[in-house]
Amino acid sequence: MVGTLGSPRTGTIDAQSRAPFGWAPLVVLFIVGLVDRIEHNLLSGVLPLIQAEWGFSDTAAGSIPTAAALAAAVVSLPAGYLADRFSRTRIITIVVFCWAIATLGSGLATGFAMFYLMRVFLAVAENIDNPAAGSLLADYYPPASRAKAYGLTRVTTYLGGVGTLLGGLLAEMFSWRTAFLIMVVPGLLTALLVWFLREPRRGELDRLVATGEAPADKPEPPAKPPFWTQFRQVLTIPTLLFVCAGLSLLSLGLAGIFFWLPTLMVRTFGASVGAAGSLSGLITIAGTLIGTLVGSWLGRKWHGTRKGGRLLAGGGGITAGSLVLAGALSMDSLVGLTALVLLACSLMSIAIPNMTACLADVVPAASRGLGFAVLQLLLTAGTAFGSLVVGIASDQFESLLYGMYILVLPMAVGGLLTLGARASFERDARKVMEAARG
Repeated sequence: MVGTLGSPRTGTIDAQSRAPFGWAPLVVLFIVGLVDRIEHNLLSGVLPLIQAEWGFSDTAAGSIPTAAALAAAVVSLPAGYLADRFSRTRIITIVVFCWAIATLGSGLATGFAMFYLMRVFLAVAENIDNPAAGSLLADYYPPASRAKAYGLTRVTTYLGGVGTLLGGLLAEMFSWRTAFLIMVVPGLLTALLVWFLREPRRGELDRLVATGEAPADKPEPPAKPPFWTQFRQVLTIPTLLFVCAGLSLLSLGLAGIFFWLPTLMVRTFGASVGAAGSLSGLITIAGTLIGTLVGSWLGRKWHGTRKGGRLLAGGGGITAGSLVLAGALSMDSLVGLTALVLLACSLMSIAIPNMTACLADVVPAASRGLGFAVLQLLLTAGTAFGSLVVGIASDQFESLLYGMYILVLPMAVGGLLTLGARASFERDARKVMEAARG
């Protein structure tokens, strides 16, 4: 059975099919992303109880995601190198198994230092699989269905609110350690599931779409340019740079605001840990689903009919959502805060099915692993400091809200940068198809 999931439906690749390898690979990679984000977001839901047990400051708490993100950034480019040269399904299998080990270590930690190290290890492992998964999706699904494929997998970044919800509930019902120990099981099962995925040949689907002929007797070219040459080539793609920079600024704000949102509800509005975790998780889940559905519809409607249609939908959603989020933080009631944060999350989630699909369209197949590594590097860099900024502001000014307001402006700028990528998208995408024909 090894490698049977993701085989061509009819024995050969059908150029007209929206899913020539079936939808099983998408389901498996969706599960990978969901388990990843749940494990990552458990900490937000249980943070008040861990702070109560070990007595560390908000600055120390905010530094956990920062240290984890900085460590993860170190492996981003090497992860892209591996994804472009080795079996991507095997890379993901090993990484998911490491997630389970790190989650187990978090639950068994005997002190703050050990817990801190386990969260850093988890973040490093999580970052290694992203370039491989992004590259795989482009070889499983043609341009016509990539927005759907990337949308469903990237939506898991925000569905990680399930982790906040579960963390808060399990911590209140049992203990904060229980939340981490329970998540070890789905991690191990997910690693086993990825093991059965078939590894597609790189760029075969692009060549088929571009030429209409299946290169059945043409093996995948083994030669790769030197890493730094390949890296410089990727950095000459304007669309990639604009989108990555924009999403990095967005992630800066999201990481800081949503990490501290349950704690804000507990301190400012008197909510219980379970209620705050559940409410924060439900906001991100509902907002993400609404925004992804709207974004998929807009992306499909505007792609090919408006200049950079997908980028127009995504960038516009990010910009508008940032402004709504600023209004949400000014609310003096939990109901008002919840309603506007839900609206802001929905607007920003319009970008989910559109941004990553655009990157897959503008990066050549041979370098997609590295292209997604660049994206992950900048996303990680943005994520690194959001929670720390809020934590420091909280300790200095005794206000979580002050730090959250600081992060709204870069989020809005990120939306404007993604809108700016519209100027180069069509040209960059056309180059990829021309290269595939050659």
